[in-house]
Amino acid sequence: MITNSNVVLAAKGLGFDIVGFAEAKPLEIESLHLSAWLEKKYHADMHYMEKNQDKRKNIKELLPEAKSVISLGLNYFTPYKFSEDESAGKISRYAWETDYHIIIWEKLFILIQQLKEIDPAFEAISYVDTGPVMDKAWGVKSGLGWQGKNSNIINKDFGSWFFIANIISNCEFEYSPPIKNFCGTCTACLDACPTKAIVAPYIVDSNKCISYQTIENKSDIPYELKGKFNNWIFGCDICQDVCPWNIKFSQLSAETGFYDKENKRELPLSKVIEMTQEEFNELFSTSPVKRTKLKGLKRNAAFLKESI
Repeated sequence: MITNSNVVLAAKGLGFDIVGFAEAKPLEIESLHLSAWLEKKYHADMHYMEKNQDKRKNIKELLPEAKSVISLGLNYFTPYKFSEDESAGKISRYAWETDYHIIIWEKLFILIQQLKEIDPAFEAISYVDTGPVMDKAWGVKSGLGWQGKNSNIINKDFGSWFFIANIISNCEFEYSPPIKNFCGTCTACLDACPTKAIVAPYIVDSNKCISYQTIENKSDIPYELKGKFNNWIFGCDICQDVCPWNIKFSQLSAETGFYDKENKRELPLSKVIEMTQEEFNELFSTSPVKRTKLKGLKRNAAFLKESI
């Protein structure tokens, strides 16, 4: 029989920092919020968000025998800071080194195998924000933290600098209590967003979001956003950088794969504009930056350069 302590011990042995458990019930309220967000077109061109609503609401559509969700948090905070060089584009902290999917998928595979050794009847499927699973909703349900006003999940010990992975399983556990929301009256994230993408507490309009525009958007960046990117060339950390919970309680990650070993957190804009496909492939062979492709990165660099 697999117990909470079995899972926690195995997960932390693999480097996960936070572990929580939730019952596999339909996400009724969360699904309504998602539908309202989609109706307002806040998902921009991310049309995949419109698909598989039944699975997002009820994970038993993914695993019929599901009884529980094991939510896992992996801290990725590293200590480096940016220069004040306006001729360089900044990369979001999560993408400074190895793609977190690569790191977490391996840990999840090992964890599930270890749990199957304890109980051969254990069945599970896992996700790291790549399937029809509301990972943040399950993070809250499982007690990893509370949802901040910038929509990220905040933990009292790690702030919001952690990735969320979820294991849907046929095993029952003692379920984690919800964590109180400690944001209070703070609006630091809303106030600091240069494009005003956080249109209301807990609601982000992707059309205005720097992360969406520099990564997901495959078209031209809207002219009205020019001069508002604060030199972010891939992603954006502004709403996390100003969060008091991150300022006070961030802990250095124990996962060496997240550390910027080759000073890739800042890229000279001129170098990006002149970059060849071969150089791009070599520099970002295992990096999340591959997602925007060389064409997108060059577009971002040109957009920033025009704003100087």
